[in-house]
Amino acid sequence: MSDLTRAARLAARELRGGLSGFRILIACLALGVAAIAAVGSVRQAIESGLAEQGAEMLGGDAEVSLTYRFADADERAWLADRATAVSEIADFRSMATTPGADGTRALSQVKAVDDAYPLVGEVALDPAMPLAEALAGDGDRPGVVMAPALISRLDITPGNAVEIGGVAFTLMAALTEEPDANASGFTLGPRSLVARSALEGSALLAPGTLFDSRLRLVLPNDTDLDAMQAAVAERFATSGARWRDARNGAPGISSFVERLSAFLVLVGLAGLAVGGVGVSAAVRAYLAGKIRIIATLKTLGATRRVIFLTYFLQIGALAALGILLGLILGGALPLLLAPTLGEMLPIPADFGLYPGPLAEAALYGALTALIFTLWPLARLDEVRAAQLFRDPSGGRGWPRPRFLVLLAVLLAALVASAAWLSGAVELTLWTFAGIAVALVLLAAAAAALQRAARTLARAARGRPALRWAAAAIAGPGTEALPVVLSLGLGLSVLASVGQIDGNLRAAIAEELPTRAPSFFAVDIQPGQLDPFLDRVTTDPAVSRVDRAPMLRGVITQINGQPAAQVAGEHWVLNGDRGVSYADALPENTTVTAGESWGEGYDGPPQVSVSAEEAEEMGLSLGDRLTVNVLGRDIEAEITSFRAVDFSTAGMGFILVMNQAALAGAPHSWIATIYAEPQAEAAILRDLGRDFPNVTAISVRDAIALVTDLMGSIAAATSWGAGATLVTGFLVLIGAALSGERARRYEAALLKTLGASRARILGSFALRAALLGAGAGLVALLTGILGAWAISHFVLETSFRVIWPNALAVVLGGLALNLAAGLLFAWRPLSARPAQVLRARD
Repeated sequence: MSDLTRAARLAARELRGGLSGFRILIACLALGVAAIAAVGSVRQAIESGLAEQGAEMLGGDAEVSLTYRFADADERAWLADRATAVSEIADFRSMATTPGADGTRALSQVKAVDDAYPLVGEVALDPAMPLAEALAGDGDRPGVVMAPALISRLDITPGNAVEIGGVAFTLMAALTEEPDANASGFTLGPRSLVARSALEGSALLAPGTLFDSRLRLVLPNDTDLDAMQAAVAERFATSGARWRDARNGAPGISSFVERLSAFLVLVGLAGLAVGGVGVSAAVRAYLAGKIRIIATLKTLGATRRVIFLTYFLQIGALAALGILLGLILGGALPLLLAPTLGEMLPIPADFGLYPGPLAEAALYGALTALIFTLWPLARLDEVRAAQLFRDPSGGRGWPRPRFLVLLAVLLAALVASAAWLSGAVELTLWTFAGIAVALVLLAAAAAALQRAARTLARAARGRPALRWAAAAIAGPGTEALPVVLSLGLGLSVLASVGQIDGNLRAAIAEELPTRAPSFFAVDIQPGQLDPFLDRVTTDPAVSRVDRAPMLRGVITQINGQPAAQVAGEHWVLNGDRGVSYADALPENTTVTAGESWGEGYDGPPQVSVSAEEAEEMGLSLGDRLTVNVLGRDIEAEITSFRAVDFSTAGMGFILVMNQAALAGAPHSWIATIYAEPQAEAAILRDLGRDFPNVTAISVRDAIALVTDLMGSIAAATSWGAGATLVTGFLVLIGAALSGERARRYEAALLKTLGASRARILGSFALRAALLGAGAGLVALLTGILGAWAISHFVLETSFRVIWPNALAVVLGGLALNLAAGLLFAWRPLSARPAQVLRARD
């Protein structure tokens, strides 16, 4: 009979005794795996929904977009030859205004559509009518349909007049469903739909104004999208065109979901690490109860291999059960919550059972179980039978080198798997580094807490309950390590999330309003600039006005090579960016390297680049950038780098060229207005009356949108951290259960010596409170340290301790451990001393 067969038979006999001692192990693994599986399943459901409805969300099989201009006849004909249908829309921001001098104004994201729109999907209106009929209007004015939120904000009803950028429309219906609503990505205002023909000749779509034109294509079924994309790139190589297709109809949403879910999976891994502490504690407690059986097996000639395999197979089977339960729970939860999640999500999601996320969660669970069970099993491998009979606590030494190597390999496999499957290598490495540092700090804190407890026990003479509690923490078999590790790690994650969220909200609520402008005014035509400045600069409530010419350009090449090949997937290269020009850089510009052109320079094009972004892209002085502006390639030499502070929400451009390079191109102006809050309404009213085509964007409204988005992210992260804390609470229960025998003996001994039940209970409560408070304090320190590191190195924001959040973490740790301790204090107190002491003998 082989060793594996013998071990399997012995493990099967052991398992007949039931799951006693392993319920916490199963629960910890199940909860951690379930959290990761659920997050992954929701992510896969969203990705599947985006893939299935990609054409509808995009508005066609593919899209070619241009900036500041529409496709010319040749470009449109080239696309029409390769498509079965073509639709061209314009997308821009503008102010919607009710008639009258005191009319209500609201920012809207306007879509000007042609007769072919929508190529895919259906537009739903209330009252129901064909879109063409609604946009045709009432005979006096063209029609507009608006999102219900915009209608409510303007306080109008169908049939009322409304102006968009000075063009009069009649509101015909509410826009209740827009098939390509998510194709535009992040927007600052609710949607309005108008006929593109209604805007012909207006300043809203004049050359140089800020609008995107998008040509949606329906392609033949046998079209090779990759080949079509390559052909478009070649045909529009000098036009600054951008391509999207139905394989990724909403790339911004898809990228956001992918990154958020990757982060939540990593938070789930932190929960698994907490669960791993519980797994390790459960295995140690179980093996401690099997010491004499192990010693007997060794005495009877069982080899180390047989004994190791016996308990490895047994614990492996139970761990597999925990993982299986976690997969069932994690796969079922999204299905059960599908109706609720479907209503909450603004994007389609196809909920179902997806093997990929379940396999990923199972892999994480299996590796975690292996890592945390191998150590206590390996430590028992070298202990002799005689030593086990003398020392029932089992092995205390380090495992053999081969086990240490295997543990290192398993840990590396876990990190590599998380990095590969999450797609966020750097974030994964930082997360694991943070977890490792936190575990080391928490283990050191547990040792320090034990030393402090020894000192407290000596100093607490005359206070029996406190002295007993301190002595129990400091003595052998203490629960200090598992309690501080499990509770501390969960609280550390919550503390970090709370501190980061609090600091970001404080920065937005307190710092930005003192430095940020009140408005951005865009689409100021050159002929409107002087009267515009006369209105705002002469207002005593306006403290500052900045303005600059504004164009949009796409960096297509760096030193004659495709920009993406040189600088990778940097965000500056992802679409078009703001470009400005200046006869000479303003006096308050901080040039960090190089020299700028002087006034009157009219030589070859030169460009000044934001220093931080240039460093990230690996640019140097003397490099040549090719920027496509309105379909024209402009190659300019980098002659200087500038410090640009985007955190003030003021005006800042990645690229600034000399005036001669761009002044001849059609363009508009942008201005930032710093005004007293009480004057903002009057400024908006006057600008809307005198410059109807100018769009004024409230910085406070934009900040509110970002704040809401941050709140959603923080809430999602807090739920993930909450699952980690629940796992930690299960570990606390496991620690309390494993120490119940020692507390029963302690209570019996104290009762025999005359201690009352109330005093013994007070001692147990003090022990739990001291451990919980200690874990909370250490978690607070590690959480603050982690939050500071993320704020300083990743977010690059200022940091201060948010004390209400900090105190909540400490109090939470105290309350959780106190609850777990008291929950399992009653049975030891109710045991009869004589019975307990006789059993101990």
